[in-house]
Amino acid sequence: MNGNHDEDEEEYGLGDFFGRTPQSSYFEIAKTANQNIVENEIEKVFRRLAVAERMLEERELDDELEREISRTVIDKDIDERTATVFIDLVGAIVTQCE
Repeated sequence: MNGNHDEDEEEYGLGDFFGRTPQSSYFEIAKTANQNIVENEIEKVFRRLAVAERMLEERELDDELEREISRTVIDKDIDERTATVFIDLVGAIVTQCE
């Protein structure tokens, strides 16, 4: 990735008709929102990731998981799921800042 979220997202077709993407919306909101709220929401996302990783480890899927991650780095469904995580983050942050 080149660090320019807008270009990367447009490449995968994730922009909306206003030219904004879930990722760019999140980064814009995260800069101006209450930082305690932003940090709490990011922590929730990382906790979910940690839970998912532990569940996979408990099922002894470490090697299988690494192969799957390598295969799905560029994947439309993963791109859409990532966009959904950003949308959920924006919603949670904005709701608490109102």
